[in-house]
Amino acid sequence: MKETAASKTHAHHAATPEVKNVLVLQGGGALGAYHIGAYQALHELGFEPDWVTGISIGALNAAVLATNKPEDRLRKMVEFWEDIARPDGAAASYSGAYRAMYNKSVVAKSMLQGLPNFWTPRVNVMMGMGGVEVQFANPTETSYYDTSPMLDTLRRHCNFAWHNQGHGARLSLGATRVDTGKLEFFDSLNCQIGPAHALASGSLPPGFPATEINGKYYWDGGCVTNTPLQAVLDDTHETADLRVFMVDLWGAHGRLPTTMDGVAWRQKEIQYASRMDQHGTLRKYQKLFGRLLHSPECAGIHGLLHGWAEEVLGRRLRNIDIHTITYRHTGEESSFSDAEFSAGSIKRRREMGYVDMLEKLDRVQAAEQAVQRHPADTRKVTS
Repeated sequence: MKETAASKTHAHHAATPEVKNVLVLQGGGALGAYHIGAYQALHELGFEPDWVTGISIGALNAAVLATNKPEDRLRKMVEFWEDIARPDGAAASYSGAYRAMYNKSVVAKSMLQGLPNFWTPRVNVMMGMGGVEVQFANPTETSYYDTSPMLDTLRRHCNFAWHNQGHGARLSLGATRVDTGKLEFFDSLNCQIGPAHALASGSLPPGFPATEINGKYYWDGGCVTNTPLQAVLDDTHETADLRVFMVDLWGAHGRLPTTMDGVAWRQKEIQYASRMDQHGTLRKYQKLFGRLLHSPECAGIHGLLHGWAEEVLGRRLRNIDIHTITYRHTGEESSFSDAEFSAGSIKRRREMGYVDMLEKLDRVQAAEQAVQRHPADTRKVTS
């Protein structure tokens, strides 16, 4: 993998009582291999996450990270993806148009045969696609695929028992309640998290079935929003400032498509991209209060500012710096790339995430050093 000067310094940025690191992982199926490289860069430079939030594939990755010791996280994440990858065999050397055609064949094979350690086809439901409607008494069977293999995969790579004893990083997983249509977060601060909670966040219909938890049924959190940032912005537990790294798999901005496959891909990007503008007003309030709180002229009214923050934001004031990297479309992608789990594509996406996060961390470190040199100029760090 490509190394930068920053990756060689191994600077330490462990959490202090003043600042905690948060990793926000967006959904996007097989594109989630991008998260591996992003985390690797954070780990190497010492930005170890104290809190991980995820939706869909981001929830599966978040569960692996949060429930393992920091020294084991990268290895466990790599092994998790090796378990669900399709080996390339002779196609490992393919590139360009040949690779693109091969990638499409991998998707077709997974749709027909399933994906090892992730999902298997439901033959009786597939028959219903031919006009024979099948009624099921159990709502966890109403899907084209059975995702129970993923429960065993998560058990192999996640140490839920250790995590539920209060170890590891805080974990928040977003899923959609089928009956209410509302997004709910399973948070390790207030519940014991297991493999079903992670699977619930990735139960995208109609391919995957609803997951039952405590008598309630959940679909993929991406049915409501594909980015679990809301868990961070709405949180009332953390009092420390937060350094947030948001790893997106879909970009809101893109070129006008000129092919039908390009139209399908662009539609997914728009549908699943982060909606940062929806959080705009809240972030403006946070920025305003943050500027006031760290201004020397307001040193005598900190208590009053915290009171106003609790009234407006529902919690005491803290600074939240959000740093985002986004996966970029390549020439080998198709509109079904989020279902394309070939080993070669997983490797390439991981490498992209690693390079992108290293470049982001270069800017983050430079910005934070500038603030330390001139603390009166600004308290908000953006990148």
